[in-house]
Amino acid sequence: MENRTMRTIGVLTSGGDAPGMNAAIRAVVRVASYHKLRVMGVKRGYNGLINGDLEELTARGVSDTLQRGGTILQTARCLEFKEEAGVKRGVEIARVFGLDGLVVIGGDGSFRGARDLCRFGLPTVALPGTIDNDIDCSEYTVGYDTCLNTVKDAVDKIRDTAASHQRCSVIEVMGRSAGYIAINAGIACGADVIIVPEYKWNFDEDVLRPILESKQRGKMHSIVVVAEGVGGVIDMAKEIEEKTGIESRATILGHVQRGGSPTVQDRVIASEMGGRAVELLLAGKCNRIVCMQNNKVTDVDIEEGLNMKKELPQDLVELAKKLAI
Repeated sequence: MENRTMRTIGVLTSGGDAPGMNAAIRAVVRVASYHKLRVMGVKRGYNGLINGDLEELTARGVSDTLQRGGTILQTARCLEFKEEAGVKRGVEIARVFGLDGLVVIGGDGSFRGARDLCRFGLPTVALPGTIDNDIDCSEYTVGYDTCLNTVKDAVDKIRDTAASHQRCSVIEVMGRSAGYIAINAGIACGADVIIVPEYKWNFDEDVLRPILESKQRGKMHSIVVVAEGVGGVIDMAKEIEEKTGIESRATILGHVQRGGSPTVQDRVIASEMGGRAVELLLAGKCNRIVCMQNNKVTDVDIEEGLNMKKELPQDLVELAKKLAI
């Protein structure tokens, strides 16, 4: 990648929205403005880049966005961007608007788009924005803490009615292939059972037995937290009731987990990551992912980051079982 002077950079959000994305956008704009750079906001992710849907963002213009959930730039899926022709068009449109670099906020799919743009000549830096905390190169993703607090609040409320009616509540949380939300929210809420997609489980041993043992100890209600990737919570609740005689109800929390004002942690980490992304572009470093490792904000090569693997800590799974006795 040839070195170039940064005068104008773009910023976009792609994939699922996450609380804290606006804090990251704001940090990109404010840090860029501090360095006398012009910033263009790209609407609706890569879709907006292909279609030239850009607008200038100013330091004052991003005031009062820090506390807002979602993304002020909107987001959308873009199938065209999976093809080389779509990526090349994105680079061409970036040049039309005078972009010397781009900051991409999103998940793995967004990172691959950033990598492809870099390959075709647009310096790009990405940072992780997803509630699932499922970016392998990063210990933390923007939006995760807010999501956990949203789930905690919802499960606490469900527990109140479960206790009142002596029910078992089976609650599905987000996480198609990652159980980070389920395991941490489940521990925080005192769940009797937590089921995640990363580990094999048996219905009789891992669901029915803890519920029945809990009842024998005098506890008359139960909370079961299930990751979305496991699914089947409606059938699970029916089977629990049929086999135990305990009245059971299923709740799918759904997209409520994506919304809400970001927590302090999400605001601060998003700000750190957004600022670092700008500094990397100014230093002539591109094709990077800003991430968190060893509890510090750092950066790695996109290819390296996409090839990394992290595992849901087994000790957390074991701890959850011990705490449920």
